[in-house]
Amino acid sequence: MSSLVGNRAVVLGGSMAGLLAARVLADGYAEVVVVDRDRLSGVTTARRGVPQGRHVHGLLARGQQILEELFPGFTEGAVAAGVPTGDLGELRWYFNGARLEPARTGLICVSAARPVLESHVRARVAALPNVTFLEEHDIAGLVATPDGGRVTGARVRPQAGDGDEVTIEADLVVDTTGRGSRTPVWLEEFGYERPAEEKVKINLTYTTRHFRLPDESILHGDLSINPVSSPSHPRGAFFSRIEGGRCVVSLTGVLGDSAPATPEGFMDFVRSLPVPDIYDVIKDAEPLDDPVSFRYPASVRRHYERLTRFPDGLLVMGDAACSFNPVYGQGMTVAALEALTLRTHLRKGTEPRPLDFLRDIAAVIDVPWNISAGGDLSFPQVEGERPLMVRVMNSYMARLQNAMSRDGVVTRTFMRVAGLVDPPQALMSPGMILRVLLKGGRPQASAPWRAESRTESSIPKDVRISG
Repeated sequence: MSSLVGNRAVVLGGSMAGLLAARVLADGYAEVVVVDRDRLSGVTTARRGVPQGRHVHGLLARGQQILEELFPGFTEGAVAAGVPTGDLGELRWYFNGARLEPARTGLICVSAARPVLESHVRARVAALPNVTFLEEHDIAGLVATPDGGRVTGARVRPQAGDGDEVTIEADLVVDTTGRGSRTPVWLEEFGYERPAEEKVKINLTYTTRHFRLPDESILHGDLSINPVSSPSHPRGAFFSRIEGGRCVVSLTGVLGDSAPATPEGFMDFVRSLPVPDIYDVIKDAEPLDDPVSFRYPASVRRHYERLTRFPDGLLVMGDAACSFNPVYGQGMTVAALEALTLRTHLRKGTEPRPLDFLRDIAAVIDVPWNISAGGDLSFPQVEGERPLMVRVMNSYMARLQNAMSRDGVVTRTFMRVAGLVDPPQALMSPGMILRVLLKGGRPQASAPWRAESRTESSIPKDVRISG
């Protein structure tokens, strides 16, 4: 840009969405201030503000590409720091208990723990001369003009001591505080309507434990082993090699089922998975911590784009706008796509118009939301409307998943769409439909994995949605 859009932008929330927002705002504002309630500097472990930070995180391929664009050399730097990488289509994937035919996609999987990945991004943002971090400060609210027509800053309060509340004046405030965002409440205070909310209640639980393998040769070079949860096999898991010679296992239970957060219960759940691969890998591994659980009741989308009035000087991004079921790994990548959308608006040389921006990120959210919400609605017990198109697509996706166990071309196409690199239409080309119809019959799964701990009552028959 040839000139600055404004003097100061304030970003509320220093997680991935906030960091990426700060990166693009630094090109358009003389000063960018990132406010967070946690200590951020030098932190490479899970923190209170990111409760899911202990668990396996997926940076989709498009997210990796955007990080590389915003921070040239990012991937090379992560690898130099010991972060493993691999081709997304060559990971060990299982759908419906059948292994997918591997396929080279050209898409890079960066296998880092979430706090470590975030620390690499934060270091690059902190190096920008016009970005500062205000850590360990609570966000008390927004400040607006008397008529509520423009947000002019944010009120913050230091957590330490008896520090007084202060106001940070700003030309633009960006809310990236996550699914607990208070923007709907603040809008009401200023005389606006709340956004409509859409929820898909999946009642997911992650239970995670870290290990060190006695010999990584047991993996046969694989970076990750992922038996994905499905209506036919509701229990799932993600196993990944990460930095520091460690590996992480996140067990997924849906619709009220969950792995116990005890060493014995954790391994019992691993033995109940539809394939034995993860159990075989970790049964003799050294546990590095105790199991920890995280509950995710529902995906939530706030439809800000449907509002007819919205104050100037305020934007909403990341999970504050839409919080996705984390098993799809979409959150960080969607935040990165929204950051590019923000950059496009800033490059117009004027302050972003909130409703225009919110409508544009709604278009960014549509595809991943349809993927994750549609996938969750394939579970019969999940509440929600299933229009004809959703039913047709879920039926087609079931056949496509079966076809992936036989056809690497289908695997490659699916992974590029799931990685948000190629559009969903790639799965519906005449050639792809023909492959799915020809090869999408019953998957050629190995004999069902059964362990002593797996009983007929392992998975609830009569589950109830809560949350």
